[in-house]
Amino acid sequence: MTTDTAAVAATAPAGSVRMTGRQLTVLVVLLASQFMMAADFSILNVTLPRVGVDLGFTAGNLQWITTMFALCAAGCTLVFGRVGDYLGRRRIFVAGMVVLAAASLIGGIATSPALLLVARTLQGLATAAITPAAMALLTTSFTDPALRTKALGLNGVMMSSGFTVGSILGGVLTELLSWRWAFFINIPVAVAAVIVVPIVVQESRAETRGRLDLPGALLITAGLFAGIYGITRAAESGLDAVAIGTLLAAAVLLAVFWVVEGRTEGALVPVRILRLPDIALSNLGALFIFGGETAMIFFTGLYVQNVLDYSSLAAGLALLGVGAGQILGGTIGPKIVGKVSPRVLLGTALAGQGLFMLPMVWMTDESIWLVPVVVAQFVNGVFSMLAMLSFMVIATSAVDSSMQGMATGMATQAQQVGIAVGIPLLSAVFAASIGDGGGAADELSGIHLALAVDAGLLIVAGLLLWAALRRRTAVATG
Repeated sequence: MTTDTAAVAATAPAGSVRMTGRQLTVLVVLLASQFMMAADFSILNVTLPRVGVDLGFTAGNLQWITTMFALCAAGCTLVFGRVGDYLGRRRIFVAGMVVLAAASLIGGIATSPALLLVARTLQGLATAAITPAAMALLTTSFTDPALRTKALGLNGVMMSSGFTVGSILGGVLTELLSWRWAFFINIPVAVAAVIVVPIVVQESRAETRGRLDLPGALLITAGLFAGIYGITRAAESGLDAVAIGTLLAAAVLLAVFWVVEGRTEGALVPVRILRLPDIALSNLGALFIFGGETAMIFFTGLYVQNVLDYSSLAAGLALLGVGAGQILGGTIGPKIVGKVSPRVLLGTALAGQGLFMLPMVWMTDESIWLVPVVVAQFVNGVFSMLAMLSFMVIATSAVDSSMQGMATGMATQAQQVGIAVGIPLLSAVFAASIGDGGGAADELSGIHLALAVDAGLLIVAGLLLWAALRRRTAVATG
């Protein structure tokens, strides 16, 4: 496949090629795994306050339940994606599921903060292995551009469905059983995947096996760890010596990574790939898509529980709008990509995602506001899913099948980095706004400002990407 495949996908008739029975089976199995990963993420988010109380986390340390997961998931995704290219994507997927089952068991029986953080670290590593492997198996199973776009759209639907179901399920489990079931629920699904995937999914790897670029793997992992930790630390504590030191270390490590990759045969990420405009711009867009959406969801939960004083179950139900919108976006997305170039759609949809976040800036402490919030988030969800689909089509169409693990690893890593830094950065805006205030009115004011900044960043980023990628489309079709 060439860098023009995205343009081909944009013109291929969606119904011109049908899936084979084997492709359909592969699709169901892989989408089920993505559904589980998305559901797991949102289940635990809803249960965090109860986890903190039961295990004795302080208010300041509670965020490490999410941060440890994000550090490992974002820091190691690219490495595991490339390892999958060499050793086999199915093998890495299955190994990740084994680790996920073990980590979920540890998390479910944890009796101390330390043990729970060990479980979250292992879950992050498992996610770093499973997600790019699943995406690479998906993209290599569907080489026809139209079928690949359809598969990616369905993948988006399942991830959105998983998130929505997880938000509700998290509240139900917490209220009726225990937060520990947020971990236990993963175990039977992971075990089933370990049994079924080797039977129905064919192994996929690069035709030419090379040696893993160990220096590059260590540099990119350490650089991302340092960068994400530095941003999180700066958002929580300001630019103290630790935050500045880790951010400087990240800059040095990533600069050295660039130099090393340019001189290494069989590099983890060839510099020529990093220089491809489609790769660079689409992955940049992913930082905003996922960082902005995750932060909006976080502040919605804060609004429902802290301002309106509703339960965690109500907070999950309030997110039905964005989940339903993303499901619709994933359903109609492939047809839209069949008519509109994904290069043009990415920036347009990202700007739309920000535009329909703006109504939340005028929320009050009256519960009637939940209605327009859910409606606005529904439309926001449609645009966010269109942006996600466009990003994945561009990112995975820019390289051939031998590098799909790397491409999906980079794409997944961009998602994870966006998720990891979006909430801390906008939480810093929130914290600066409320100052020493702790009442519902102060929190509402902080939520307004954080969401205004979030929406503004998405709109500006979307317009800039639209301008840059629109020129790319003109060149490709000219």
